[in-house]
Formats: sequence, C-alpha cells, structure tokens
Amino acid sequence: MTATTPNKVAEILAAEEMPEEQSQIQLIIRRFRRHKLAVFSLGLVVIIFLISTFAKQIAHIAPDAIEVSNPYAAPFSQSAATGLKHWLGTDNLGRDYFSRVIYAARISLTVAVTCTLSSAIIGVVIGAVAGYYGGLVDAVLSRFLEFMLTIPQLPLLLIVSSLLLQNPDLLPVPQPLIKFMGAIMLIPDGQALQAIVIISVLVAFGWLTEAQLMRGMVLALRDQQFVEASRAMGANDAYIIFRHMIPNALAPIIVAASLSLGGFIILEAALSFLGFGIQDPTPTWGNMLATAESYMFEHPWLPLIPGLPIFICSLAFNFVGDGLRDALDPRLKL
Repeated sequence: MTATTPNKVAEILAAEEMPEEQSQIQLIIRRFRRHKLAVFSLGLVVIIFLISTFAKQIAHIAPDAIEVSNPYAAPFSQSAATGLKHWLGTDNLGRDYFSRVIYAARISLTVAVTCTLSSAIIGVVIGAVAGYYGGLVDAVLSRFLEFMLTIPQLPLLLIVSSLLLQNPDLLPVPQPLIKFMGAIMLIPDGQALQAIVIISVLVAFGWLTEAQLMRGMVLALRDQQFVEASRAMGANDAYIIFRHMIPNALAPIIVAASLSLGGFIILEAALSFLGFGIQDPTPTWGNMLATAESYMFEHPWLPLIPGLPIFICSLAFNFVGDGLRDALDPRLKL
C-alpha cells in the first residue's frame, strides 16, 4: 500500500474544491432560472403555444359554425341542437367562443412570431451594414431610420392597412406563400391573404429598433482585434459581417425580439379592434374584442375572453424578455 504524500493530498483537495466548468449556454440558463417570474412566464407561453398548435384537436366545434338559435349562451351552457357544451358561451351569431379563442390564439401568435422574426432579420442586416461600413452608407441609413421613427406609427399603420386591405393586388403575394400561411393558421386562402397583408404592414415599421441596436453594437465591434485579424486573413466584408459581427451582437437583439412579441400582439389586436386588421369571420383576439365591445354591457363576460389572453401573453413575453436581458448580460455575477 502506497503512502499518500502531503502534496498529493493537497492536489486532491484542490481538485475537489474547483467548480465544474460550465458552457456559455449553461451559464445563460443558470442566470435565467434565477428570474422566477421569467421562468413561470416561459412555461405559460409554452402552454399557450401548445394549445394553439393543437387547436384543431382541442376545439370540438368549428370556429365558424353558426347556431342562430343560441346567441349569447352563458359559459358552460349546453347546446339544445347539437348537445355539445359551450365552455365559454357563444357570441352574437351563436359561434362557440371557446373554439374561436383557441383558433384566434393560433392566428394572433403566428402573426406576432412572423412579424418578430421578419423584423429582426431585416433590422439586423440593415443595422450591421450601416455600422460596419460607416461613412455615407451609415449616414443615409441612419437618417432614414430617424425619419421613420419620427412618424406616428399607429395612424400610418391604419392608413396603409386600410389601403392594402381594400386593394390587395397592390401587394403581390406568391400563391405558395398564401397556401403555406393558410395551412399554418388553418384558414382559407382569402383570409390568409389578409393576414399576410397585416404582417407586411407591421414588419414595414417593426424593424427600426433592431436596426438601431445592431448598428450601435457593430460600431463598437468593428475596430476590435478579431475583425482586424479576419481582414488580414483575407476575409471579405460579407463574411466578417455575418460570421463575426452579427453573432457577437445578437444578445440585445434577442432581448428586443422577445419584448417585441408582446408589442406585435397588441398592435395586431389594435388594428383588428379598429376594423383595419384581419376581418371577421377569421377569429383574432382583436376582432373578437371589437365584436364583444358592442354587447359588453348586456353580456360583460364577452370582452374578458379575448382580452385576458392579450394581457397574459403581452405580460408573459415582457417577463421572458426581462429574464433574457439578465441572463445575457455578461456583467452579472454568476
């Protein structure tokens, strides 16, 4: 039996005391889990997405099925004609509110996610180009951004969406894209075209914040040593932008995108509520709220059913964004 030397004992104790090395993803998850509201909100968002994904399996009544003899049925009432239970009652046309709010979740969330991803991609590319090249390119793009940000967005959104909804031919949309969006949202092609129009309008004014954030990050990164090393090795501008600049500047973009999800849900609901968004019979939380507004004094539960998901989703996305901001901040202690 070999004797253990004091030096060997010290090495063993030091090895036991050393913390286990963690990857960057593990550190981000560890920081995110400290934000209890963000973790709870993320779970809530996942549940809402799962419910909207399986809307066809969960909703036992078609969202556009009209039961003329049973308008404004109370929640948990049963249909005398079909024997099916209306868990959340019916609307002014006798359509099942439970089915419509689930299908509306699928449509509203699809619009919000599509707008967020499209806006982030456009803003990241434009902001990276402006920050990397600087000079005249940066001046022109920055002045354009500043001009767009000075315009009151809601009135302009109302004007543009009204114009495009009345004249959808002004926006050439490929037929495969219409069918693809219709399949995702479980709506006919004509209603899918309306959704694409609204998405296009929201994206046209939604990329500005991401572009400003990316421009600022790239301005801080473009003179770093790793960029100079890439140039010395013969890398072209496109490679440096997409391989080095954008990946190293994505943290604030991810946070901004998570926060903008709630903003797009509210914007889409506002357009639909004012009659300039996706139109009935396609259910969205906004147009359901607009329909319920006319009958809210006689049937006060009607506006709560589409209003609560809007409130819950926007609040949950804000908490998730707040948690991501803390998790992605390298200045925080582990």
